Amino acid sequence: MEIWINPACSKCRSAISLLDAEGADYTVRRYLEDVPSEDEIRAVLDRLGLEPWDITRTQEPAAKELGLKDWPRDAAARDRWVTALTEHPKLIQRPIITADDGTAVVARTEEAVRDALSR
Repeated sequence: MEIWINPACSKCRSAISLLDAEGADYTVRRYLEDVPSEDEIRAVLDRLGLEPWDITRTQEPAAKELGLKDWPRDAAARDRWVTALTEHPKLIQRPIITADDGTAVVARTEEAVRDALSR
């Protein structure tokens, strides 16, 4: 199990606390420092069953500068979104837990963290 976090994020800290309390075996990836490649983002999206715009923090200043709210959300634009997430990792929703069964969850709630633990 791996968790992508921003240590400044309270949801990330809460997820880590719950993983620790449950004795989970996991690896921390500080994705702002160890930026995922486009292939890694695509793999996580596949595991999540989501599209890149589904895990994009659209209220971040970089999103506004890029004009993401006006970008198309379709198959033709998918690579553009993935590139934006790689070039601006602050746009990636957090935390993301990749579960041992090959799936992943955006773990913003205790329920989502527990869901990842049960996989």
